[in-house]
Amino acid sequence: MSEFVLSDEHEALRVALRRFTDEQIAPNAAEVDELGEYPRRSFEAYRDSGFIRLPYPVEHGGDGGDLIAYALLVEEVARACASSSLFVLISRLACAPILAHGSPDLVARIVPKVAAGEWQGSYCLSEAQAGSDVGSMRTRAVRDGDDYVLNGTKMWITNAGISDFYTVFARTGDDGPSGISAFVVERDRPGLSIGKLETKMGVRGSPTGEVVLQDCAIPAENLIGDEGAAFGYAMGALDGSRPMVGAQAVGIAQGALDAAAVYATERMQFGSRIADFQGIQFLLADMATRLEAARLLVYRACAMADAGAEGMSKAAAMAKMFASDTAMAVTTDAVQVLGGAGYTRDFPLERMMRDAKVTQIYEGTNQVQRIVIARRLLDEYTRS
Repeated sequence: MSEFVLSDEHEALRVALRRFTDEQIAPNAAEVDELGEYPRRSFEAYRDSGFIRLPYPVEHGGDGGDLIAYALLVEEVARACASSSLFVLISRLACAPILAHGSPDLVARIVPKVAAGEWQGSYCLSEAQAGSDVGSMRTRAVRDGDDYVLNGTKMWITNAGISDFYTVFARTGDDGPSGISAFVVERDRPGLSIGKLETKMGVRGSPTGEVVLQDCAIPAENLIGDEGAAFGYAMGALDGSRPMVGAQAVGIAQGALDAAAVYATERMQFGSRIADFQGIQFLLADMATRLEAARLLVYRACAMADAGAEGMSKAAAMAKMFASDTAMAVTTDAVQVLGGAGYTRDFPLERMMRDAKVTQIYEGTNQVQRIVIARRLLDEYTRS
């Protein structure tokens, strides 16, 4: 890809993904939101489609797709169903520290099962007192012979109760970032349980809850990388996942724009389509322009990561921040285009508006993204 034009291969992938999501994901979206149930039929369709292999390395059973291909996957699933896009995102995020820092044995035990759709994973970083302030986490892992014993409670965990393994960050040393390590904890380990599941405003088909660890013993070989080094692993994984949250936000916004534009061409008032009214045209034009700008920021961050370019952290934060703010703005304006109809559950826009909100919150709030951007920006000026 050049910086502004998708390759023919990526365009063909988008066409295939859109056909798949329209046929296999979108029909389940309203029901899983209404019932607040995990979209199991959608996951099974995703697994059986083969697209599940796309973001994993070939040597571990994946298709080895680049990050732009992965962003297209997330975007197109989110356009149809934001809840389903989370099972695309979260298992790959759970695998990120394992792929980057895990032993060959640990990678071989976990990643091929995820790429095949046999296992799903969760990323367990946040706690009640450790949201944006990751360094204040209290979950602790203590070495005991050939094992580590974990105690603590992780909160806001996506896929809680569904996942087959949990990538858990825990304190092995002193307070602060330097004392944090990461572990793989399989769901059948004694001492691991699922606590409260949250009742949420949006993405209601994706379970979010507590993962409780009470004297949970795991073998030392489940340590990811080096003891005490996992704060860096966590931040690196988030730098990689933030453009994907941006892609999710872009997908939600695209779904909202599609619904609003179609409605505007069909709805008649005062003898004309409302699409012929300048007020509606200006709304749609602004929505489409913001959306395209967000999409380009996401693709640029992905291209930079694929190329190993400097400045990835700032680009990832920009993509996530701008795309999620755009999703919130576009879904809000899309509801306005439909008027009273947009406020009802007869149309998908109120769901999309609720789903969009969380993209401004998780993977680092947009206030945190602004801090990251400002610090990286000022570092550049200080060096110059």
